[in-house]
Amino acid sequence: MQYKELGKFIKNKRLLAGITLNKFAIENEIEPAILSRIENSKQDIKVGILVKIANGFNTTPSKLLSEFEKK
Repeated sequence: MQYKELGKFIKNKRLLAGITLNKFAIENEIEPAILSRIENSKQDIKVGILVKIANGFNTTPSKLLSEFEKK
């Protein structure tokens, strides 16, 4: 999986939803610094964080990854 591209996908999806990084991170119990590093391709995404991100978009990790792969 291309983590760099997945981070960019997450960032674009968050921005399209009109949610700030800090708000999204805090609401989904993710450290803002970790989310920032993921979105900026400086950190790989661990499964637990992927679950929290997917939940933040009201979806499952598998559906989020499927959406990413289709783009």
